Amino acid sequence: MIWKANSGYMLRKRKGGLSVWRGSIVLCVILALFRPAIALRPLREKARSWGDEWLFIRKDDNDHGSYSPWNITGTYRGTWSFLDSSNSSSRFPDFGRSSGNSVFELVTTPTKINGVHYVQGVIIFHDVFNNEHDARAAQMRVEGVYIWPFKQLRMVANSGREGELGQDEDYFLATPYHLLGVFSSQVFQESSRDKIWRKKNSPTFDIEKHCNLEIAAQISQVSSTQSDGDQERYHLQGLIESPSADDEGECFSPIVLNATSVNIEVYYNKAVNYTLMVTFVSFLQVLLLIRQMEHSNTQSGAAKVSILMIGQQAIMDAYLCLLHLTAGILVESLFNAFATAAFFKFVVFSIFEMRYLLAIWKASRPMNNGEGWETMRRELSVLYSRFYGILLGGILFMYEFHNFLRPILLLMYSFWIPQIVTNIIRDSRKPLHPHYILGITVTRLAIPLYVFGCPNNFMRIEQDKNWCIFLVVFMGLQASILLLQHYLGSRCLIPRQILPEKYSYYRRFDQDTSQATDCVICMTAIDLTQRSNDCMVTPCDHFFHSGCLQRWMDIKMECPTCRRPLPPA
Repeated sequence: MIWKANSGYMLRKRKGGLSVWRGSIVLCVILALFRPAIALRPLREKARSWGDEWLFIRKDDNDHGSYSPWNITGTYRGTWSFLDSSNSSSRFPDFGRSSGNSVFELVTTPTKINGVHYVQGVIIFHDVFNNEHDARAAQMRVEGVYIWPFKQLRMVANSGREGELGQDEDYFLATPYHLLGVFSSQVFQESSRDKIWRKKNSPTFDIEKHCNLEIAAQISQVSSTQSDGDQERYHLQGLIESPSADDEGECFSPIVLNATSVNIEVYYNKAVNYTLMVTFVSFLQVLLLIRQMEHSNTQSGAAKVSILMIGQQAIMDAYLCLLHLTAGILVESLFNAFATAAFFKFVVFSIFEMRYLLAIWKASRPMNNGEGWETMRRELSVLYSRFYGILLGGILFMYEFHNFLRPILLLMYSFWIPQIVTNIIRDSRKPLHPHYILGITVTRLAIPLYVFGCPNNFMRIEQDKNWCIFLVVFMGLQASILLLQHYLGSRCLIPRQILPEKYSYYRRFDQDTSQATDCVICMTAIDLTQRSNDCMVTPCDHFFHSGCLQRWMDIKMECPTCRRPLPPA
């Protein structure tokens, strides 16, 4: 009986323990189903940061959606701003502004933990410094996790070791948007030496040493109405907190981040449209050059054109050819488009402009044409050595003084000034065709206006309307002066008091007025008894009809009788 009683007691105790165990299992299942965020939420289990509260207050409870993982790898462009605008950073005064633009480069990798992806990336803060002319940016390397069931991104700052390439570097080197951004920053803003100096003097470099930087962000999908193309785009909204490492309080106020992913398809389309524009502009320049070469196809007409003006344009086209070819090599997927633009620029400067350059050089040295092939070859070697020497020297000069890019561009876009000065000195009559003046002025402005004037240009260069307006006015002023010289005379804008003495083909001559002579151009007699504008006298005392000699001087600036050089009419 005692054994049976003990057995019944043990049986009831075992059933009771089993019921408790089953109840615990059911309770755990219920908690797992209705409160799934408890298992994945905490990065810091004890005290949640203000960023956690900020993040979860803004999370839409109904926005659970499907649990399919979003691939957030890519480039994000957006803004940064201090949450408290009145308090920026007292410990790091380099953050002189309270807001600015930012760029994110993120790459994610799946992990063995279901629902968690490993994230590496770089955050670039623009507009950090107070100086408006300071183009430097603060850069921060980050790493963390992306919990895709809840669309949460948690990262910390990672200074990394210099010279070490990680997985994120491999991705960045294959991203077209990032590569052209690096290309444009190297060409237009800073050199590698400046980058090393910026890394050592960047405010984020000191922050990483003295602060624990934590980033909490929420990922949301951009609506289809705001998305460009078929590719899915994502919006990142988060916060950077900075509790100090030595428990002396926060390093600076929390920074709010807002960024949207860049649609690569739209970026490709912008780059291809740009190359199409460059190709079309190059084709127009070829047509304008052909028109100008026909306008000045004689020796006298070619000698009126400034060789410096054509040479300066040829050097500009050579630089553009090299730039587009380099961009095509950097971004392999866009090589065909950029190589096409580079090829057309190569055709413009190497075939047409260099041919016109040789024609002008030959016309300006008529006395050297009959001295033999050796003299001609020596003169040609001097011309080519000067051209390519200036081309190489200009590349080195722009690399050394890249911070003064816009003054250098203004210097290059003053190519009409040598022609204006040549017209005044030589008193040339209509050296350039009006269509050539207007067409070249407009086509030369296309590329700089796109780069510095288009707000959504693919090169990631900030828009500057004032500089674009100044460039347009500067080029328009040069073209206007050339047109006035074409229609009103080369020296129409110069006061007569300061003009040099000009030879008069209608001067008085000391000859017997009863004598008659023949014009060797039209082979008819010239009546010297009537002193009118029908007779012109050369410095070598030869007489011609006015119309005959003017038509002759449009072909050759030498006397038809004795072959001596003639001054401009």
